[in-house]
Amino acid sequence: MAVETVAPAPAPAPEPAPAPTPAPTPTATDNDMTNNAAQTQQKKNRIQVSNTKKPLFFYVNLAKRYIQQHNEVELSALGMAITTVVTIAEILKNNGLATEKKVLTSTVGMKDENKGRLVQKAKIEIVLGKSEKFDSLMEAANTATEAETQDKE
Repeated sequence: MAVETVAPAPAPAPEPAPAPTPAPTPTATDNDMTNNAAQTQQKKNRIQVSNTKKPLFFYVNLAKRYIQQHNEVELSALGMAITTVVTIAEILKNNGLATEKKVLTSTVGMKDENKGRLVQKAKIEIVLGKSEKFDSLMEAANTATEAETQDKE
């Protein structure tokens, strides 16, 4: 019986990576299309609320900031977080900071993590607008917090 030894074939030399081609400079119409797509995909004044990730007053304060910047805020939630959104909206309305513009409810089909099947989840969207007293109330709140910090010093 003859034993033959075969030398392994040499590894192929890696090819040099092609030089990256510069991206074309965007034109005004490209920017407009990109901006429109971004706005329709994710509104700048929308807050998607979770009842597990952040505390309630994080969302209340964020909504105040959005109302200040955009004159309205859209609060959105799925499933168990709906109660949190309603609570945020009620806090802002009862404090005189916002007025209710629109409430939309619907269901959304989502894949169940455990079983992999499609499950219907409840969804709510509440649009709140800036109230007439918003600026004066925010100014009063800011001066009160400034006075408290000066008293502590």
